[in-house]
Amino acid sequence: MALLRGMWGVLSALGTSGASLCADCGSRLRSPFSFAYIPRWFSSTLSSYPKKPMTSYVRFSKEQLPIFKAQNPDAKNSELIKKIAELWRELPESEKKVYEDAYKADWQAYKEEINRIQEQLTPSQMVSLEKEIMQKRLKKKAIIKKRELTMLGKPKRPRSAYNIFISERFQEAKDGTSQLKLKTVNESWKNLSSSQKQVYIQLAEDDKIRYYNEIKSWEEQMVEVGRNDLLRRKMKPQAKSTEKC
Repeated sequence: MALLRGMWGVLSALGTSGASLCADCGSRLRSPFSFAYIPRWFSSTLSSYPKKPMTSYVRFSKEQLPIFKAQNPDAKNSELIKKIAELWRELPESEKKVYEDAYKADWQAYKEEINRIQEQLTPSQMVSLEKEIMQKRLKKKAIIKKRELTMLGKPKRPRSAYNIFISERFQEAKDGTSQLKLKTVNESWKNLSSSQKQVYIQLAEDDKIRYYNEIKSWEEQMVEVGRNDLLRRKMKPQAKSTEKC
């Protein structure tokens, strides 16, 4: 039973803290498990694992997003999410309860299904399955995180002067493979005079200003919809101090 409870803890923890677990792992993430023999039955077992149920707010948002998109086809997703969040806040408690009850029912069914699957495994299978789940969950979490940020309209990070030059000149290069093109463009960058490079340095500075303004506005929207977990690290302490004031 202790092993089963431990496994359940891993499943729950990976849903919220998997990113922090591998934050400094880099390319070493696979090494602890790369040598492990994974029996074929793991694939069928993992595929039968149920997905975590959507929270009441996520369920509501998923229903409303297509409606808002149809009504505002040119609006950004971040703007639509802000409107949906406002609608959710204004929703009567009686209507919110419908979504909350649905989430509770789904969560209970989810736990029962997890327990049913785990009871069929031996202790050694549970240990091996834990490793496989960790690999798959962390990989999937990274992909989902990237897609989510794109959907939420997170601004692209500013480019360096070198990257702006590469992007501009790489498209103009016609001959050779991508590797040869990159080598040619890189040599062109090295041969630029200081005054020529200054043009791209200024473009990079302008892009920093663009990013700063866009990310500031985006993070304000994320705070409004309760997604403080998406803020930059240096922004989080400021948010806490503001609440205390």
